[in-house]
Amino acid sequence: MRQLHIYCRLEKPHFIIKILLGIYLIFSLNACESFLKVDPPQSQIVGELVFQEKNLANAALADIYFDFLDRITSASYFTTYIGLYTGELYYTGSQFSMYEDYINCNVLPSNSTNKGFWSKDYTAIYKANAIIEGMDNSTTIGTADKNWIKGEALFFRAYLHFYLVNLFGDIPYISTTDYTENSKVSRMPVQEVYAHLVADLIAAKELLPENYTSTVERVHINKWVASALLSRVYLYSGQWEKAQSESTSLITNSLFTMETDLSKVFLKESTSIIFSLKSQSSMNASDGTFYIQNSSYISSHAFLLSEYMANAFEPSDQRRSLWIGSLTTTEGNTIYFSSKYKEIPNSTPSKEFSVLLRIEEQYLIRAEARAHLGDITGARQDLNTIRNRAGLGNTNAATLNNLLEAILHERQVEFFLEVAHPFFDMKRMGFADTVLGSIKPGWDATDVLFPIPESEILLNSNLTQNPGY
Repeated sequence: MRQLHIYCRLEKPHFIIKILLGIYLIFSLNACESFLKVDPPQSQIVGELVFQEKNLANAALADIYFDFLDRITSASYFTTYIGLYTGELYYTGSQFSMYEDYINCNVLPSNSTNKGFWSKDYTAIYKANAIIEGMDNSTTIGTADKNWIKGEALFFRAYLHFYLVNLFGDIPYISTTDYTENSKVSRMPVQEVYAHLVADLIAAKELLPENYTSTVERVHINKWVASALLSRVYLYSGQWEKAQSESTSLITNSLFTMETDLSKVFLKESTSIIFSLKSQSSMNASDGTFYIQNSSYISSHAFLLSEYMANAFEPSDQRRSLWIGSLTTTEGNTIYFSSKYKEIPNSTPSKEFSVLLRIEEQYLIRAEARAHLGDITGARQDLNTIRNRAGLGNTNAATLNNLLEAILHERQVEFFLEVAHPFFDMKRMGFADTVLGSIKPGWDATDVLFPIPESEILLNSNLTQNPGY
């Protein structure tokens, strides 16, 4: 199983549904082995068996949910590396560590973490494509169940590609499990990738139900989850009118209301949440465990908020006092840490899940879209909705440029350490060089994109490298 291609690298799953997921793993293994020219009919037969039974298909989908929890939102993985890269965080351990390349903005094509961002996402995309194809070919699963399962897989495929395109720029968009086709893919321009994401999410919206499976926990994908990501994709691709319309459909939906109590935003029953991920271990979201420091013991290997991040808040901003903790060290120095998630390890039952999508983003999406459309008054209203809820007065921004700067700042303090929001915002709005160039000594303009892993270029000569690497 060495040297497998990016689109199917089997890794040991941690989400186990006894025999059901065991059968799914047999399917995954055979699908991967087919890339090494093992008899294709064998994997095809196993795959067909999996997707003729609803519980097995759900087990396959559950594995992708775990991929998200383990690889996309884990505080100890993606968010932390990006936080170090952009200066939101600093590390108190040795600089000669696995984090050094990200701290110094010197990520090379050989970097193993960077390769993990690429390969783990494409592995999960392969799984999503297998589910989509399985639902299209299934003859025994009911229509409603097939639609829901396929809709969720389409969402996952879009979400994963969204992160890949924002990290690496032009990327292959993968929509099949066919090895022959995938082994020769080339990079697709960003706007074409976005077009595919839009198509996936529109299709997902049509297939998914409107309601959540639980009245309290918003941990399964429905129409509105797909709509929230679609709104973001419209914004990132400059489709202002569609971004405004899509965000409005969520803002006016009675399912979602902004929590006026900022201490409740990340609780699992928060009405701000559109989509969150529930840990299967019954433990709390990893962020609280990973970032919160205790006055009796400040870790010598801590990931602390930088002064740049701590000082980004206006003096009366309640988010600073409620979402940032501080301690004084024995040397008399003040340290800051994220306390958005407040639970400590082994809190059972958990009160917090990892939040991926929440309604506050939709207000800022609509504010930015309205600003570009010339609706300055409407943009100010949406921006002020977020500011007022944080205890701040109305914005003074009155021109397009000033509003865009104000929205960028608001997104920074609202979404710090939330799955790369600030980094992606700086890049797409053209502020990355100005902001990061001033706080990161090793910053180069080409650092806005990560390098394509060298191992992938060696496997596929159609893949080209990003500038600067």
